[in-house]
Amino acid sequence: MPDKLNPYSMQLYNTLSAKERANLIYQAGEDRLTLSFYKYAQIENPKLFRDYLFIHWNKLNVLGRIYIATEGINAQLSVPATRFEEFKAMLDNISFLENVRLNIAVEQDNKSFLKLKIKVRDKIVADGLEDSEFDVTQCGVHVDAQSFNDLISKPETLLVDMRNHYESEIGHFEGAITPDVDTFRDSLPLIEEDLQPHKKDKNIVMYCTGGIRCEKASAYFKYKGFENVYQLEGGIIAYTRQVKAQGLDNKFRGKNFVFDQRRAEQISDEVIAVCHQCGTPCDTHVNCANEACHLLFIQCPTCAEAHNNCCSDACSEIVQLPEDQQKHLRKGTKNSNKIFKKGRSEALAFMKK
Repeated sequence: MPDKLNPYSMQLYNTLSAKERANLIYQAGEDRLTLSFYKYAQIENPKLFRDYLFIHWNKLNVLGRIYIATEGINAQLSVPATRFEEFKAMLDNISFLENVRLNIAVEQDNKSFLKLKIKVRDKIVADGLEDSEFDVTQCGVHVDAQSFNDLISKPETLLVDMRNHYESEIGHFEGAITPDVDTFRDSLPLIEEDLQPHKKDKNIVMYCTGGIRCEKASAYFKYKGFENVYQLEGGIIAYTRQVKAQGLDNKFRGKNFVFDQRRAEQISDEVIAVCHQCGTPCDTHVNCANEACHLLFIQCPTCAEAHNNCCSDACSEIVQLPEDQQKHLRKGTKNSNKIFKKGRSEALAFMKK
């Protein structure tokens, strides 16, 4: 029997596969809530805090992807609906997380997450910044949905999407600047250069999925001398909920990309993207069925059938081989972050036109 006073004698890792967990969720027949939150705070011992959370959240059957660093926590979770209040009470007992804003997903899916992964990282969002140069708590002015709509209607406002190209491709706010970048790290110097002439004469309004990237970016741009910096509080997720609850004009077009099994939430009826293989209107992201590729791209149902859910003829041929042969072909190779270029592959015929 594990020592209750010693967290290191307890199970601090997953023992079930995603398939096994999915089956358990199905058998339980209980609704789950997908949500996210973040908090910049000084965490002296991220490893100890990580273990503390794993022990408590594992008991509550919490699933998700969580990053912890000395600068704070970034969490995307799935919680049993019946245990939400218990989960929230547990957060409230942690001083710097008391009453933290919880972004409840617009669309729910019981299988949005299938494992509990809590990882210690150098940063809770990879930004490439030297944070000792500026104070991340000195961020831009937080605005709600109504104030956001008012601000972006003004001619002296520049609206900036702090997300990556594959996110804004399927959905963004009207009139937003959408940087053609693969990572948040890439976007910061590019945006700074483009907005340099407007440090004093324009309102710089930023938005992202749930707010965390804007929190860091707005503090960075204020440090760089931008005077009128604003950020959409709670990001697209909170905006959508406020628009629906208050009957506001929805300025977002398309889908909101999310980093879980759902891949996107429908915000408006418009389809603003196209299939990466044939060019027909489509905004459904898929992963190439060839596990040695796994490229994320947009594919319509017709192309999915024609290409066996793959991004190319080469991958289509591979997935038709027996599984043992596919494993043999993958042996010794390791997928890197380069496979997540999100639709930039040379294999995608339409994207090369």
